Amino acid sequence: MKFCDKCGNLMIPEKSKGKMKYTCRKCGYVSRGEKSASTAIIEEKIHEEKKVIVMDEAETFKEYPKTRIICPECDNNEAYWYMQQTRAADEPPTRFYSCTKCGHKWREY
Repeated sequence: MKFCDKCGNLMIPEKSKGKMKYTCRKCGYVSRGEKSASTAIIEEKIHEEKKVIVMDEAETFKEYPKTRIICPECDNNEAYWYMQQTRAADEPPTRFYSCTKCGHKWREY
């Protein structure tokens, strides 16, 4: 990397007639050409492996709170529930339910 002597901005490398010259985008200053085979910009990224835990849907709903609501399938009066914003922020969130008896899932807007 090379920085401009006049304004301190990052200079862009350009190859011209076998020589490298660096041009400042901000003030237009051009540095003297240097004999160089090539200029390379190398970026190294280190990725960490993440473990993915797969959970059964029935197990995930058991972690949610319960409420009293009538199941449309089996008429049970208790279900697990959670809320999620599925539409615009100025609209109310959607409530999702799962029956504690038959496992039927439904939503309420």
